[in-house]
Amino acid sequence: MAKKISAGKGRNRVKRKPRVSPTPDKGTYVQREYKDSLFRFIFKDKRKLLQLYNALNHTSYEDTNLLTVTTLENVIYIGYYNDVSFLICGMMCLYEHQGSWNPNMPLRGLLYFARLYSGYIDAGTYNLYGKKLIPLPVPQYVVFYNGMDEHPEREILRLSDSYQFPEGMDRSRFEPALECNVLMLNINYGKNRELMENCRPLMEYSYFIHCVRQYLSQGDSPEQSVDKAVGQCLRENVMTDILRAHRKEVVCMFLEDYNAEQYARALRKEGFEDGEAQLIALQQKLLHANRMDDLIRIINDSEYRDKLLKETE
Repeated sequence: MAKKISAGKGRNRVKRKPRVSPTPDKGTYVQREYKDSLFRFIFKDKRKLLQLYNALNHTSYEDTNLLTVTTLENVIYIGYYNDVSFLICGMMCLYEHQGSWNPNMPLRGLLYFARLYSGYIDAGTYNLYGKKLIPLPVPQYVVFYNGMDEHPEREILRLSDSYQFPEGMDRSRFEPALECNVLMLNINYGKNRELMENCRPLMEYSYFIHCVRQYLSQGDSPEQSVDKAVGQCLRENVMTDILRAHRKEVVCMFLEDYNAEQYARALRKEGFEDGEAQLIALQQKLLHANRMDDLIRIINDSEYRDKLLKETE
């Protein structure tokens, strides 16, 4: 097994923390895409969320009162729950975790930011039709990826990559009206080491998943793997605050997500990926037709979504 995990340098340093080798081992794919994932559970803690923001933006804020959580609870966007969104010092941040590569994250971000900005405008009692420019916080969209497929440590996904330009259009003379950029960061164990050193909670999360994958790759069951990983992390002073207080919840979250992924894989083998392709096609059709109300409605209204899907068959 790997060595023990190292503490970050500077203000986030924790004394007497053992080291972990930065070299990752290959293991079994673990999917985490659902509400109450371990990632979301960890970073619902404002102290840890602020530490993550500081590590990403090279800032040194210490007052968690600067941070206002804006996560839309009980709202599903294209089948997934958002992990966390928040306002801080003129920034509107949307952070999500993904266990599988999803090229449609910019579209999801566009829809989510539309709701966030709508709420921001309502809360500020701004007048959309007035002559005064409405001051908006700067959006930042970061996706933390830890799937098993190989991807760069850092990559930018753009909404404009999805645009289907009319045949013959001179794209150099046309600038699309909408853009949404997503910073995709690979947080598999051993990746983005500087970020990990500056955000210990993220490093510990990455190492925990790494440990589970090691046990899975050795032939242990999911239940055995996560239980052994918990024991190993406790011995190595990794995620101790969460594992000691919420061991049962951590095990349940992992197993629920793991079982959900196995079920999703079985569905894909039976050809259900066609349904996902149909949904993407419908979303693109509604976008091109400027039917934004319908686009938003199909996200939350499954009956209306099915109706429109049938109409496009």
